[in-house]
This record gives sequence, C-alpha cells and structure tokens, in this order.
Amino acid sequence: MSFMFSACSSLEELDVSKINTNNVIDMSVMFYECSSLKELNVSNFSTNNVSDMSLMFYGCSSLKKLDLSNFNTNKVIDMSLLFYGCSSLKELDISNFNTNNVKFMNNMFAECSSLEELNLNNFNTKNVIYMSGMFKKCSVLKKLNISSFNTNNVTNMYFMFYQCPSLKELELSNFKADNLKIMNFMFSDCSSLKKLNLSNFNPNDKIAMDNIFDGCLCLKEISCPNIFIKNQYL
Repeated sequence: MSFMFSACSSLEELDVSKINTNNVIDMSVMFYECSSLKELNVSNFSTNNVSDMSLMFYGCSSLKKLDLSNFNTNKVIDMSLLFYGCSSLKELDISNFNTNNVKFMNNMFAECSSLEELNLNNFNTKNVIYMSGMFKKCSVLKKLNISSFNTNNVTNMYFMFYQCPSLKELELSNFKADNLKIMNFMFSDCSSLKKLNLSNFNPNDKIAMDNIFDGCLCLKEISCPNIFIKNQYL
C-alpha cells in the first residue's frame, strides 16, 4: 500500500473504511503530502503485519485529528517522518504504540507546529538508532517527558529539539550517548529552556556537536561534566 494516495494534494475527503489491510507489511508514504485532507478515519486499519510506517502521514498539514488507538505497531521497524509536517494536529494519542522493534524515529514529529502535548511514557527505544530531528520545530510544545528513553544505541541526535522555542522543561537525565556520533544543533533555538541535565552523556571525543546550544537564550544551568567542560563548550 506504499504510495497509495501519495501526493494527492487536492484530495479533501477520503473513505478508507472498507480497505482490508490484514496482510499489508508496508504503509510507508501512504498519505504523503495529502495536504488538503482535514479528516482521515483509519480506526479500522489492521496493522498487525506492518513493518514500515515511514512518511505515512508526511505533509498532511490540514489534518486536525487522527485516531490511531487501534494501531498495532508490534512489528514496525521504521517510524521515521511518520507525522512530519502535520502542522494542524493539536493532540496526538499514541500511548498504545509498541516501539520495541523500532530502529528509526528520525523526524518522527518534526514540524508538528500545533502539537501542544505528547505522551511518550510507554515508548521503548532500546533498538532506536536515529533520533535526528525527532521533535524539530514543535514550536508550541511546552514540556516533554522522555526520561524513560533508552538511548544506548542511538548514533544520531542531529537537530533533535531544534527550534522548540516554547519548551520549558526537558528531562534527559537518563540519556546516554555511548554510541552517539553527531548532535549538531540538538538544542538550537530552544529559547525558553532554562536548565538541562546531561550528566549521563559520555560520548567519545570525536562526536560532532557544533551549535548545540545556539539560541538558548534562557539557559542558565547545564549539568554535563563528561563532555562539554572537557571540550570547552561552556
């Protein structure tokens, strides 16, 4: 079903209630750039066998609500750019998502500029490799609790929280960076963020971290003894 409705940018209504998805393994790019679609009922979708959901709702900029409560994501490996550019979504309940097998979360919520809150407490990220741009330009998001995230295998956090100017709270005390290779612009333009605890970060000396705090105008306290003092970033 990959690319099934891709780039149908003038499509305003779509009834997918009778589509049988029992055997579908790939839903990537399914509704890609359906930018005029205001409603989409996928509550009947069977996703039991789906392994790829990358770019599934990419660019659905007029979509105001999305019910994914029946989605079974047990087999999903790729969630990259899943909700990228869903700029009209104010809420998104994905508390039922099983992410045990997911490896790619890069740009997953990027440019969800109306998203007011996000509950990711049930996310298991032990196998995730890429988190780059994950929350990029979530401009009205005020707090984000991702203290349960396991980042042991993550190699890329490039632009992860870039341009999240409303973000005042960010719990990262459990974050580890043993395998991290790049974190350029990670917190750039998080202009409301006042403190950060990165005390468990312990990446190698070759990590790329240019402009990591660029534009963090309110940042007064940073706990990061393992890397930043050593590399003279404070």
